[in-house]
Amino acid sequence: MKFEDYRISPELKKNLSKLGFRRPTDIQFKAIPNILKGEDVLAIAQTGTGKTAAFAIPVIDILHFKKKHQRRKDGIKCLVMVPTRELAIQITSVFKELGKHTNICTYGIYGGVEQNPQITQLEKGIDVLISTPGRLFDLKHQGYLRLNRVDILVLDEADRMLELGFLKDIRDLLKFLPEKRQTLFFSATIDDEIKKLAYSMVKKPIRIQISPKDPVSKNVHHAVSFIEMDEKRFFLERLVKENPQNKILTFVRTKVRAERVFKAMQRVNIISETIHGDKSQNARLKALNNFKNGDVKLLITTDVSARGIDIPGVNFVVNYDLPEQAENYVHRVGRTGRGKMRGKAISFCSENEKELLKKIQSYIGKPIEVLGIDKNDYIETVQFSEDGKFNSVKSIMDEIEEIEEFRRKNKKKKNRK
Repeated sequence: MKFEDYRISPELKKNLSKLGFRRPTDIQFKAIPNILKGEDVLAIAQTGTGKTAAFAIPVIDILHFKKKHQRRKDGIKCLVMVPTRELAIQITSVFKELGKHTNICTYGIYGGVEQNPQITQLEKGIDVLISTPGRLFDLKHQGYLRLNRVDILVLDEADRMLELGFLKDIRDLLKFLPEKRQTLFFSATIDDEIKKLAYSMVKKPIRIQISPKDPVSKNVHHAVSFIEMDEKRFFLERLVKENPQNKILTFVRTKVRAERVFKAMQRVNIISETIHGDKSQNARLKALNNFKNGDVKLLITTDVSARGIDIPGVNFVVNYDLPEQAENYVHRVGRTGRGKMRGKAISFCSENEKELLKKIQSYIGKPIEVLGIDKNDYIETVQFSEDGKFNSVKSIMDEIEEIEEFRRKNKKKKNRK
């Protein structure tokens, strides 16, 4: 079945054609008809399979049809909740692209930027609001948001949104929404506990779309190498220098680790960018755009970029540090091998991380191929690194002090704001 065969508005069909959407992906094929019927949906599908379009297409069509037959402004009709600012920006962009030539106005609100322009736009009136929890509640409590006309609630990255950190926010949010509404849950991973929570939030049955047993795309080739923690930077340096034209997305566990790896790459003349919670939203967006555009080939990030972010042409995902939560492995490696593209996921596993590796392999239901490193090759990689002369206790202490100074300055900026 092609999109041109769907009973959706001509304007939407035109936009889909211009954007190169010819046939729906599996999750789109299963979810779109049910959403158009007004059913609640819990959709679980692999990363990179087109989940955003799976709810954006029917939502735009539903609201476009309704708005054609309404004479008055009726407030926000669809609310899309997401866990991160980057995801809010990305989904807003998708809605705007798909909604061109329709009468649907989409807007995204999130923290880290001034709220006054957001307030101005809200007062003008919008149909689809994409938001992170923090900024949504800020503006709601200040009286700038009215949600009593919302017909459709979407929770993207539903497992993250229903975790303990966000669960209270979501339950509080439901108090502001009409009881009669359509609710859509979308995620790449979900467990039984989260599924029960999802069921508790709706009154009519949820149609569940289940992904294949393997939660990771077949387009991703997985490998792991056993490398000691303090020597990982030498192997990242080698990977980057042996693949100079490739985009390499590297995940670390903490903000401090991100800056340490950045400094290590800087010392060996490798240009990179970092994204983590201590950086301003503008700095994060600039780093992400530089990486997307290919101006920078190496992006070092915490799990803030692990979910939902669509970065074209990522050749390698490097788990510089293994994630402490096994499901985050799925979200991380889902940044490569998206759509029909192929990608590689390489994990650096230290002695202390072997238990984490076991949990990851159990979660994805298969062993990860071990990429063996010959003893001599391992020694040469370390010894012949341009960073070898910095491999001392003093240099590491200096490096830590630089990072702490960076964090102090950043904290002062936040306090001033």
